[in-house]
Amino acid sequence: MPNVCVVGAGRWGRNHIRTLHELGALGGIVDSSPLAQQAAAQAWPGVELFNNLAAALQQPFDAFIVATPAETHFDLARQIIAARKHLLVEKPLTLRADEARELVRLADQARVRLMVGHVLLFHPAIERIKQVISAGTIGRLQYLYSHRLNLGTVRTEENILWSFAPHDISVFQYLVGKPPLQVDSHGGVFVTPGIHDTTMTTLVWPGNIVGHIFVSWLHPFKEQRLVVIGDKGMLTFEDHATDREVLFFRKGVDRVAGELRIRDADAERLDYPAEMPLTRELKYFLEQIDPRHANGSAIDIANGASAVEVLDILERATQRLEAAPVPSSSRPIMAPDAVHQAAATSDASASYYVHPSSIIDDGVTLGVGTKIWHFSHVQSGATIGRGVSIGQNVNVGPNVRIGDHCKIQNNVSIYEGVELEDYVFCGPSMVFTNIVRPRSKYPQRASHLYQKTLVRHGASIGANATLVCPVTIGRHAFIAAGAVVTKDVPDYAMVAGVPAKQIGWVCECGESLPKAAARRVCKKCRRVYRLVKKRLAPVEPK
Repeated sequence: MPNVCVVGAGRWGRNHIRTLHELGALGGIVDSSPLAQQAAAQAWPGVELFNNLAAALQQPFDAFIVATPAETHFDLARQIIAARKHLLVEKPLTLRADEARELVRLADQARVRLMVGHVLLFHPAIERIKQVISAGTIGRLQYLYSHRLNLGTVRTEENILWSFAPHDISVFQYLVGKPPLQVDSHGGVFVTPGIHDTTMTTLVWPGNIVGHIFVSWLHPFKEQRLVVIGDKGMLTFEDHATDREVLFFRKGVDRVAGELRIRDADAERLDYPAEMPLTRELKYFLEQIDPRHANGSAIDIANGASAVEVLDILERATQRLEAAPVPSSSRPIMAPDAVHQAAATSDASASYYVHPSSIIDDGVTLGVGTKIWHFSHVQSGATIGRGVSIGQNVNVGPNVRIGDHCKIQNNVSIYEGVELEDYVFCGPSMVFTNIVRPRSKYPQRASHLYQKTLVRHGASIGANATLVCPVTIGRHAFIAAGAVVTKDVPDYAMVAGVPAKQIGWVCECGESLPKAAARRVCKKCRRVYRLVKKRLAPVEPK
């Protein structure tokens, strides 16, 4: 039996731990929380415990299961793949389809098995429905719909589409077996500004197959219903019901002698095994990675490619949720009482959040999930990506481009000529420039006069640092607080001082790297880098 280590001992991680223990395959548990470790030691005595992944990767485990918050999946999975260990990552595989594709590529390159925890694909009722569809019992597939409703945990960072709908999207893709041609989604925002509480997503596949997915965490009772319609029959599955029946109806509409006639018949109950979906999922995973039984074929169910497909659909649906227009006129700064009153209602239907004291000019593009806090100003022509956080008293100049998931702290001005790629961090009161020799008497107010500053993917700029244009900050570079940068900074370089000079190298995760060897291993995340011609580059697993 393979020996598996679970990363994350939270609510769902404990389900994995308990089930693996019952199957005799639990080898270790990784969790940085002392309380979680204490609880695990009491519940599963004798199981090895680790407070970091790097320590667990040094042990001879056959595979790992990642059951941590979704934003950590990409980094953790990369480390596990680099160590050439098989892995199962809970859904979603990552928060971005491009990162999921990268994990699939790395897993193929390293020849490790990558599986994703779309547990409903292992529900025996879903498997039974798949068998009935494949056998042609309901005829040509026409229409599917799914309801996943509850008065459950209302999240303040992740919307209902990303929280609930991945289950149903994965099931629809499993049953239909091909990617959709069209994806559309609409919803409502009622509790937290910028976070959808209900969504209705429509998918259209080749062959005029249509699907609807309705999800909500604002519902008086729990309802989980799947309906599948074919031209010869219909299937229903009520996952919330006590008996959880799969019913087959020989119902439909026939055209007889040019007339439409309703075909009606009693429902037939379809039996299926009573085994728990998680148990079936983990048994399947263990079979796939067991060298005594694995036949070398690729994982067929819930593999990395299918997870990428689900993320592609989620991203397309998210784009459609950005239906609310950016305000057509600038909003004035309000008095405190007015701000307090307006905050509860301002842009309630939008897929982003702008505090009422901030000003958004015409012609601005704001990505879904972006939040702009007090007394900030975004000027005409600026483009701000998804999931960006802009603090208080921030000015974003005309035609500035800010990528996805950037964090701009308080009192920062991003002038025209500056571009931030994805995941850039700008510390409080750091300074950009766009004119080399500014003179008040001789103003230089024209786009062609502004010098360029480019901050590449994942770079961090500390508080009160200054970037003297023109300059490029490399990928994952680290600018120390108070530094004055006057020349380009290489990828992964750490610079400090006035003027700034390189004082070392940093890992993508932000940890300082050892200074001596050409081959450098991060002590925190175990990423490996090599120094070639005075430039640092990550070493990909072979």
